[in-house]
Formats: sequence, C-alpha cells, structure tokens
Amino acid sequence: MMRRTTTTALAAALLCGGLVQAAGASALKIQLRADIRSINPGVNRDANTDGVVVQMVEGLVAYGEDALPKPLLAEKIDISPDGKSYTFTLRQGVKFHNGAPLTAADVLWSWNRYMDPKTDWRCLSEFDGRGQVKVEKISAPNDKTVVFELDKPSALFLSALARTDCAMTGILHKDSIKADGAFDKPVGTGPFKFAEWKRGEYIKLERFADYASLPGKIDGLTGAKKPLVDEVRFLVIPDNSTAKAALLKGDIDVVPDIANTDIAELKKNDKVKTSVVTSMGLVGLIIQTRDPLLQNVKLRQAIAAAIDSKELVGAVTDGIGSPNNSIVPALSAYYGPVQKQGWKYDPATAKKLLAEAGYKGEKIVMLANKRYPESFDAAVVAQQMLQAIGLNVEIEVLEWATQLDRYSKGNYQMQAFPYSGRMDPALSYESMTGPKDKQPRKLWDNPEVQALLDKSMVVNDKAERQKIFDELHKRFIAEVPMVMLYNGIVGGAMGAKTQGYVSTLSSLPRAWEVSTGQ
Repeated sequence: MMRRTTTTALAAALLCGGLVQAAGASALKIQLRADIRSINPGVNRDANTDGVVVQMVEGLVAYGEDALPKPLLAEKIDISPDGKSYTFTLRQGVKFHNGAPLTAADVLWSWNRYMDPKTDWRCLSEFDGRGQVKVEKISAPNDKTVVFELDKPSALFLSALARTDCAMTGILHKDSIKADGAFDKPVGTGPFKFAEWKRGEYIKLERFADYASLPGKIDGLTGAKKPLVDEVRFLVIPDNSTAKAALLKGDIDVVPDIANTDIAELKKNDKVKTSVVTSMGLVGLIIQTRDPLLQNVKLRQAIAAAIDSKELVGAVTDGIGSPNNSIVPALSAYYGPVQKQGWKYDPATAKKLLAEAGYKGEKIVMLANKRYPESFDAAVVAQQMLQAIGLNVEIEVLEWATQLDRYSKGNYQMQAFPYSGRMDPALSYESMTGPKDKQPRKLWDNPEVQALLDKSMVVNDKAERQKIFDELHKRFIAEVPMVMLYNGIVGGAMGAKTQGYVSTLSSLPRAWEVSTGQ
C-alpha cells in the first residue's frame, strides 16, 4: 500500500499543472525523502529543508570540498592580529533575486534579524555568548565592508557562519519579509529563486538569470555555482524503491542519497550513473572507559588490534568505503600523514595484551541498532573478530532511541555508534571529549586532551592547528576511547543524460552546474 501511495503521489506531482514546464525549458527533478519544514532560512528546519534552502541563499562564507570555510559573498576576509575582529569585503556585482545589489546594509539587516530571538534562528546560541563565541558588535564602514567584533578569538567563527543548518547565515533582502513583519519567501543571492511549494508534493525553484557565479571550479558550497537548468523541482518521494524505479524510468533525474547496496546494483546499470563521496560522519565502536573491565587501557588496545579495519569496512559498505582510524575525517584539510597512521591489525599482539590486562573471559555487551544498517553490520563483523582473539562479546540490539538514551547516560560497555558530521576537526573531537561527571555521553575524559582541544578552538593559524590535531590523534590511538572505523558515505544516482551532478560531503543535493541533456 505504501508503495502504491508514493507512486501515486509521484505521478500526481509530475503531472500537476504547477510542474508542467514551458516548451523548450529544461528542468532538473530531484528526490526529497520528506517534505521541507519551511522556506525560512535556518528557521524550523531539518536536513531536507537545508538541501532546498542552500540553492536559494548564500552567506559570506561557505564550506569548500576540504571542509574549510571559504569566501562566497565575501571577496576577502581580514582577521585582526588579536583574532577578535573579522573584516569582510563584499564581492562586486552580486544581486538579489529582486534585482537589488548586495550591500553591507543588507548584511547588517540580515544579521540583526537572525540575532532577534523572535526570529527563532537555529544558530542564535552560537553567536550570543552561549556557544563558542559572542559577536559583540557588527558595523559597516562603507557599502562594501562589514566588520564583526568578537568577545574573544575563535578558530570556529567562520565555520559557524558556514554551517548549513544555519542556512550558511544566508544574506537576505528586506523584501523577504511582509509588511506585517511575517516571513514571506527567501529573496537571496543564490543560483535559484523560489517559485512554488505544494506541501507534501514538490518545491519548484527557477533559474536566477542574473546570478553572479564565482570563477573557477565547483568547490563544495562555494566556487562555481552557475544555474544550467531553467527549473529545479524537488519531488517528495519518501520510499526509496519508488524513487529508484522513477530514476530508472526517467521520471526523475537525481536520487541524492541511496543505500550502499543500491549503489553497487546501479553501478552495473547503463541507464544511470552514480557519484560516491565520503562524508564527515564518524562510524565506530565506542567504549565506556569507566567500565570496571574496559577502564584497563591494555584491554582497549587489544580490542583495537583485533579489528581488521579494511576487511570490516569493505564488508559493511559493500566495498565502497575506506577505513579511517582518525577522528579527523578523510576529506578534511587537516587529514594528513599523522592521521593516516592507525591501529595495526595484529591478533597475536591482541591476545598478548589480553593476557597482560588479566582478562578472564568476562562478558562484554556491545549495543547496536538496525535503524542504521551499516552500523549494525559493523557490530556483527567486529563481534566475530573480537571473539576470534578470545573476547566474550555479545550484541544487544536496541531501538535507536533507547540506544541513544543509553549513550547519553554513559550506560553501556561498548556500542556500534554513528556520529553525524562536523566540518571542523575541533568539533569532531568535541563531540566525544570532555568531563564525564558533567557530561556522561563523553567518551574521552582527559584534562590534557581537553586543554589541547580548547587551544584548537582559539588558534587560527592552520599549521599550528595541524600540530594540535596531530597530537590529539596520537593520544587517541594510544588511549583508545573509541575504535574509529570509517567515515560515512554519501552515494547519489542520476539519469544517464544528467551531466555534472556530484555528491557532496555535506550530504545535501546540489542543483547548480548540473544539466539534464534536454
């Protein structure tokens, strides 16, 4: 029944008058797993919403392919010697969807709107002093210059501005707001502009003819962003099998996120093409270092030595993924020679470490869930490898919400666990590092490590930050608060005639620089 319903909804969306394209017009049709929540950037949002909004709005900076924040609406960024003042020089020739030129006054208006609690912006707490930094003042010395003054230096200020769940802190024109103060629609500077939203069925965007693209190549959410089609249609198709069938039939052009097994299958089909990249997400085996048994570092080291990461990752990702034992994601600009050095698969050493730890066959329970199939499969394969060296490991399968609650309370011995992606390595480490007494969900409670992490959040110099992340990695490998396995995988599929579509590390669809061959 569900498949019939979703297929009917798809047919209705494709045939609906609002989606009938003009003669000679080109349209790119992209699947959405669920309807968006709003068109108000960074407000009442989820990942589906973000994927649509980033086509329409842009911020001063955006993430590049290496997960570094880079200029987008800004032409250049100057940071004061004390790290507390950021001066953005705006690009020339940028226009809003209503034809108005971008000025510093628009940046100030947008910022003040975001910082008004009534707006209910997702990322208000990141900049009002509750998060890593507080913006104490923003000013515009002239039409092309904006200055942000912070309460303290922060290496994460630009990264926070670029976050997609913040809608890249997108700069809007005042026309986005109705006369009564209510939000109307996003009048941004992006390559596509809002046209229509039929709830539960589709969102229609139109090409912005006056879009001012950066030169050069595509670079994540910045770089070249030319709109090559007249319309983009995001079609709500919850059922992935229905979406795959529609792709093979030619009814849609892009399925942005498909299962690993489907990627392997579709790679053999000449009717479609696939695009696979690693994401910033982390998948691994987390360990409760306060557990009476697992507080012994030699036992944790034995667990790491017993895991054949290459074999495990190949098995659970259908040969698509690559092992990564570092908390720094492989796509990060900070992933270097040190991060490539992980644990060596060595069953003999693992058994020796078990003996030195005084292990006598005590049971270890590993929690898992089936909501995330690759994570569950990782638990099963890891269990076999750990049992092979003599560890008595049992798997307990829980509902995801229950497992998450156990994680939050620190109530477990081990878990096969996925972390959502963070663009900056400091935030990846922060997700797992901290005092367990105050935050039981934290894995790694080490004051020296915390001090290094705190420093990485202040220092802006890339070389100095690299040294910090190198030291954190070496300590992570030695102390084993988690057996990091691999980064998440983003796999998309497109019709054979679709040109230029590439999956992104942010897991969001990208409609610019894509054509349909029409």
